[in-house]
Amino acid sequence: MTASSASSDLSGPPGAPGLPGVPGPPAAERRAADGSDDSGLLAALLDGMDAALVAFAADGTVTHWNHEAARILGWTTAEAVGRTGLAGWAVRKEDADGIEAALAAAMRSPGRQVHEFALLTKEGHRVLVRTQSSAVRGPGGRIAGVYCAFSKVHTQLDLERSVALAEALFEDASWGVVLIDADLRPAVVNAQAGRILGVGRTALLGRPLGELLAQGVEELECALQHVLAEGAPPATAELWVTLRSEGAELPRRCWRSGFVRLASPLAEEPVPLGVAWLFQDVTDAKRAEQEGSLLRFRARQLHRAGRAAADCPDPAEAAAVHLDFALAGFADHGLVDLATAPPPLPYGAVAEDTGTAGDAGGDAPGGAYGSAYGADAGPPPGGRLRLVRTLASPAGEPGPAERLPATGLPVPYAPGHPALQACERRGPVRTGAGSAAPEGWAAARHWPDGTVHGLCVVLRSRGRTLGVVTFLRTPARRPFDRADADYAEEVAARIAAALDLAGAAALGGAPPAHCR
Repeated sequence: MTASSASSDLSGPPGAPGLPGVPGPPAAERRAADGSDDSGLLAALLDGMDAALVAFAADGTVTHWNHEAARILGWTTAEAVGRTGLAGWAVRKEDADGIEAALAAAMRSPGRQVHEFALLTKEGHRVLVRTQSSAVRGPGGRIAGVYCAFSKVHTQLDLERSVALAEALFEDASWGVVLIDADLRPAVVNAQAGRILGVGRTALLGRPLGELLAQGVEELECALQHVLAEGAPPATAELWVTLRSEGAELPRRCWRSGFVRLASPLAEEPVPLGVAWLFQDVTDAKRAEQEGSLLRFRARQLHRAGRAAADCPDPAEAAAVHLDFALAGFADHGLVDLATAPPPLPYGAVAEDTGTAGDAGGDAPGGAYGSAYGADAGPPPGGRLRLVRTLASPAGEPGPAERLPATGLPVPYAPGHPALQACERRGPVRTGAGSAAPEGWAAARHWPDGTVHGLCVVLRSRGRTLGVVTFLRTPARRPFDRADADYAEEVAARIAAALDLAGAAALGGAPPAHCR
């Protein structure tokens, strides 16, 4: 049973379907009304297309000509529909045969045929267009005509380039590309971005950025919100971030980032679709740049310290100058402890053979700058090494290092203190309080309050250990690393030379013990 018969059965007498007793229009009128609605819908769809469209009947008569075709060629729909072929008005006569043959071939061939034609505008100008033609079939598969959709070649090329660029960016680009939606969540991720972020491309989609980054997410989200509101920034930005993934090799990474706001080309007013975030991992280059800048600064500091120390009449003052210049940009506090002569052995005790009796600390007279123990002796006999505080930077406020009074009283360092370890190992010793610094950590080591990172370096000159220089940092600075230890050893060598000269001056120019 058809729908029409069912409706007539429900209505009884002739009338409107589904409404008994109410007379309705005849069936022919209803079909005509439905056809007019379909034709109106079809006309609206054709005029709303972004591409120009022209359709031909089987005899070559133009049956459809939409608004975009009128815009490109200048011929209105009323002027175009009803004409036979395009020759003489939309196509030059010299080109008409080739175009008509291509359209006839499209009517006989399955699928779409792509060609490039030169059409004529109403003003007589030639326009190169790219066309897609396909046959139109009626009931029973009978060929009823052919339609031809076309657009200007350069417009089509621009579209193809845009599509090819998008595909290349998301497949082969060396930069990471992430499309961020208006909710600041990744919508599309390319392969390089997945490798940089350390997770799969699909695993990133829809996740908040805070689940990917442990540090730097606030700066990134602020940049994305700014781009959504104001547009793309004029230059790239460098963002330091920390990944949450366990496979991250470096704790912090530097991403050189560019941002582009995306808007829909179909909307009358620009509506942001999101932000295209392009970024590249430049951590290695930035770290090398920072290390090079730091090395240049420290080399200049050593040069300036050497020139300033050369003008000091007192070698001990020159040592303080070297310490002051070393603290700039390196540490918050500096201490210099000098080794003193060990106490005499108890009566009747026999000293151990050190192998270098001439370098033993007891051979040199006691004093602030005249004591040291030998190159191969190790800790002096009779007990552990005693260190006397000689130079110290102000603990309260910034200022030059001060030379302390020569009281001769040793600092009560506990066994295993980093300063004592530096003397025993004759190398740098790094130490720190850790992430949770215990109360009194610095005081227990006889260092200024508030320090949490320490670096002790032995003072060596002419094969002798003169003491220890200690550099200290507050929590505002990072812990000491190997590069810091190398720089501290260079500074310690200069301080040791100055203190050794001060000790020789205190002895009245006497030759060292191992030369007598």
